[in-house]
Amino acid sequence: MDKREIEELRQKVGCAALLEKDGWKVDVKESTRRAIKYRRDSNIIIVLHGGRGWFDPLSPAKGDVFSLAGHLGSVGFSDACDRVADTIGFVPSTPAWQRPARLKVLESIAERWGHRFKPRSGSRAWRYLTDERGLPAEIVEQAVACDRLREGPKGSMWAAHSDSAGALTGWEERGPAWRGFASDGAKDLFRFGPPGSERICITEAAIDAMSLAAIEVRLPDTLYVSTGGGWSPATEEAIRSLAKRANARLVAATDNNRQGDIYADRVRAIAADTSGQYARLRPCAGDWNEDLMELAKRLENS
Repeated sequence: MDKREIEELRQKVGCAALLEKDGWKVDVKESTRRAIKYRRDSNIIIVLHGGRGWFDPLSPAKGDVFSLAGHLGSVGFSDACDRVADTIGFVPSTPAWQRPARLKVLESIAERWGHRFKPRSGSRAWRYLTDERGLPAEIVEQAVACDRLREGPKGSMWAAHSDSAGALTGWEERGPAWRGFASDGAKDLFRFGPPGSERICITEAAIDAMSLAAIEVRLPDTLYVSTGGGWSPATEEAIRSLAKRANARLVAATDNNRQGDIYADRVRAIAADTSGQYARLRPCAGDWNEDLMELAKRLENS
C-alpha cells in the first residue's frame, strides 16, 4: 500500500468508526462536542480533532486511526491498514447531544462571560446547582460572590477557569442535558477559596470542588480547584505553581476510580518534584457530588 492509498484511508475512516465497530460505546455524560469519550469495560479512549485523533487518558497511548488499530490489537502496520480498510463504509452513530458546529465568529472569552448573568436565587442555573446537584445555597452564593459562576444556556451553569494571575481562560459547562467546555477556551483551574491558601484540594470538576467545600464546611485555609475533567499542560503548570508555595499541601481529591487514581499519582509526582506535602482524599462514592447528596439524604432521615 503506497502513501497515497494510506492517506486516502486516513481521510475515509475516522477513529469513532473503528471504535464503534469494535464494540466501544460513547459515554454521553463524560463527552463533549470536541472530545468524545468511548468506553469498553474499564478501558477508555478519547476521540478528538474531528475524529482524526485519539488518546488513552490512562496511558501515554495516542495517535491517528492506524495507531488506534494497533492499540486495539492489530499486529504491525500492514494488519492495521487491513483493519482500517475493512471499516470503510461503516458510519458511526451521531450522539443526540452533539451540537452543530458554530458558523458565526465567536466573541472573546471575556466578552462572552461578561454577557452572561450571575446565578441568583430561583434562576435556572441556581435551581440546577441547588436542587439537582444538592449544593447548599450558601456555597453557591459564595462562588457567585467570587465571580466564579454564570448562567449558561438551557438551565446550565458556567464555572470559570483562570490562570495564576486571575485572568479568565474558559469555563466548565454543566447542565441537566449538557456537559462541555467553553469553545475556544483553555482549561487551567477552577479556583474556589482563598487564593493564598496552603492547602490545595484538586478535584476533577467544579461541582465536585464546591461539593467538597460544602462537605468540609469550606475550610478557611483551603483552595478548592478543578481540572475540568482533563489534564492539560496549562493545568499541570498551574498545579506546579501552587505546589511551589511555602508549606504547600497538595490534596488529590480526584474521583474514586481508575482515572482518579492516575490523576492522583500525577499530583503526588508534582508534590515530590516541588518538595511539597501530599495527601490522597478519596470520596466514598464515585465523586464528591455523590457523597454530598448521600450526606444530605442521611441528614434528612436522621
